[in-house]
Amino acid sequence: MSNRVYVAIDTPDLARAKALATRVRHHVGGIKLGLEFFCAHGQSGVREMAALGLPIFLDLKLHDIPNTVAKAVQALHPLHPAILTVHASGGRAMLEDAKAAAPTGTKVVAVTMLTSLDASDLSATGVQGSAHDHVVRLAGLAQEAGIDGIVCSGAEVAAAKTLWPHGFFVVPGVRPADAAVGDQKRVVTPRAAVDAGASILVVGRPITQAEDPDQAARAIEATL
Repeated sequence: MSNRVYVAIDTPDLARAKALATRVRHHVGGIKLGLEFFCAHGQSGVREMAALGLPIFLDLKLHDIPNTVAKAVQALHPLHPAILTVHASGGRAMLEDAKAAAPTGTKVVAVTMLTSLDASDLSATGVQGSAHDHVVRLAGLAQEAGIDGIVCSGAEVAAAKTLWPHGFFVVPGVRPADAAVGDQKRVVTPRAAVDAGASILVVGRPITQAEDPDQAARAIEATL
């Protein structure tokens, strides 16, 4: 992959989403569209973004009973997303069914632990142990289920890659050294994430909220 940076464009404003993607399209590898965008614009909005010519990462984090997730994935077939997310905590059967239902060429990746969470948040939900151990445990589950990879923070990607040398690793919560952390708790720089084993990086606000988004994307690309 010539450019590992996927720009996260999560806005209910379709015109703004298209304008942002158009400005940065030559310095990113793809576009990540999440729940906010999808709930506002649905499949038609995704098609409009795909018309810009960049791969689409559809970040819906599906999590339900296996049959429901499989049918949801099947309903997304017309979009042929490059990457699609489900939640690892949905269990092995759900992961297996999601992969079986996905279009040929779509990478199904499992979200292990949101980068807005830390160990205290895990404890509050009844999960014992460190964030690192929790992510590695779910990475093993995802590998056993036969999906393509996982979403994890840069803090865990090296351990996940050691466990799963040929996995596909999506690292969100990436921030340039001089950028604000915002609501993320486990962040790394783009270079550090790639060095640790990231397959692609998800970068949102450091690009989309920059005074010059294209220049911000260029600057991140240059560090890689």
